[in-house]
Amino acid sequence: MAAIQPRIPNVWLLTDERNDKALETVLGFLPDTRHGGSAVVFRHYHLPPVERYARFRALARIARAQGHLVILSDSALTAREWGADGIYGAPLSLTPRRRDLLHIATAHNLREIAQANRIGADAVMLSPVFPTRSHPGAKTLGAQRFLHLARHSQAPVIALGGMDSHRARRLQWPRWAGIGFVS
Repeated sequence: MAAIQPRIPNVWLLTDERNDKALETVLGFLPDTRHGGSAVVFRHYHLPPVERYARFRALARIARAQGHLVILSDSALTAREWGADGIYGAPLSLTPRRRDLLHIATAHNLREIAQANRIGADAVMLSPVFPTRSHPGAKTLGAQRFLHLARHSQAPVIALGGMDSHRARRLQWPRWAGIGFVS
């Protein structure tokens, strides 16, 4: 029996310390399933474990009420214990493959896209497309390199890095993620 292909949302919000204060409000403005859907990748690495879990639960409740997927940047074991819809991270950190969780791999180059293909990632977050406030002066892929690399992915690709709705339209790419567009 073939695995069911999950629906990968168009808009992705990555959480962290910088955008934490606006998250409850922003979750209400993300597109719902009628408009391509949204997902929240909970990171919040800055919090101690107990506080991180509490913040995850609070944001997950709001996100789910809005129909958004909730992805955890952590292990598959933790994601299952916390009730996340999936996990996020580098392809090698996503093994072993769990069919009950979405696997969102991160990639910055062709080698990492090939790793994501090998593990059967459900989607690949490819970055950085454009300059970002979080990594000023860092080398970016640019539109042409992003499009070239994205063609090699067997899974849907989510553009990350300096992304907002205007840049996604300019890139003519349906799936995009951001951190700073909230803060």
